[in-house]
Amino acid sequence: MAYSGNPKDYSVAVVYGGTSGEREVSLNSGVACADALKDAGFAVDLVDPSVKEDLKKLIDGNYDIAFLALHGKGGEDGTIQGFLETVGIPYTGSGILASAQAVNKGKAKELYAAAGLNVAASSVIGKGDELDDEDLKEISAEIGIPCVVKPTTEGSSLGMTIVHEYDELRGAIDLALSVDEEAMIEAFIEGTELTVGVIGNDDPRALPVIQIVPTEDEFYNFHAKYAQGGSKHLCPAPLSAEATEAVQELAVAAHSVLGCRGISRSDVMMDADGVCWLLETNTLPGMTGTSLVPDAAKVAGMSFPELCEKIVALGLE
Repeated sequence: MAYSGNPKDYSVAVVYGGTSGEREVSLNSGVACADALKDAGFAVDLVDPSVKEDLKKLIDGNYDIAFLALHGKGGEDGTIQGFLETVGIPYTGSGILASAQAVNKGKAKELYAAAGLNVAASSVIGKGDELDDEDLKEISAEIGIPCVVKPTTEGSSLGMTIVHEYDELRGAIDLALSVDEEAMIEAFIEGTELTVGVIGNDDPRALPVIQIVPTEDEFYNFHAKYAQGGSKHLCPAPLSAEATEAVQELAVAAHSVLGCRGISRSDVMMDADGVCWLLETNTLPGMTGTSLVPDAAKVAGMSFPELCEKIVALGLE
């Protein structure tokens, strides 16, 4: 059903929490979104899928839509999307396939590259792969040092390391594999860290570009993302009109290539030569008080309640 334009017509289940390594962030996102939706006029319940009674409430609650505020495994990977489709509840954000493709950084990069989008050299290894010194030397020669090692399906920079010396590589891989089944080793792109929210279904548009400047950390890690004052968000990013357009076009292309719907946020590095490199796309980006998409929406003239209402409307299309 299409959105009527009257929030009072709808009962919304904000699905938050879950069981991933980003549970605490998701709890914060869920509370913030629930408050914003209430301010917009919706009837709202908070539902945590890690609690069986809450899952039953989803089935029996006669909700018009589930507003997904989950992050990481079980939320961004198509799992909860499949459950909701099984029980017949519309939901916000991307569908099963797009969610599964986007959450896996290796698979997403394959799709980006096949579509001609600019990505850094990378290699994916699994927990079962036995790497000797020759294997590591071959990978480091192919990718280069410094490089970035990160889990393929975890978000919020959990288990991520910037490797500056070859001797640090194995430890970084072990750290990534301690939180995931696969690790990605990716060429390090030095430059300006940018992120772009994209909103829409069949005709998506980019929100203003944000430049991320960590204030204490080497890169935009968990602390920089979520601690008050952990990073500065410059929005709109201090870029030329041409560079801004290039970054926004890249984010919209990523949204479309993966088949995203509703909202997404893509991370981009711009190197010293002005070349943009697409890193990854989040299908359920953070929606906390320090999050990026609400910041960009505000610059675009959209309040947090208006943003959440728009996401609901897109979920009901």
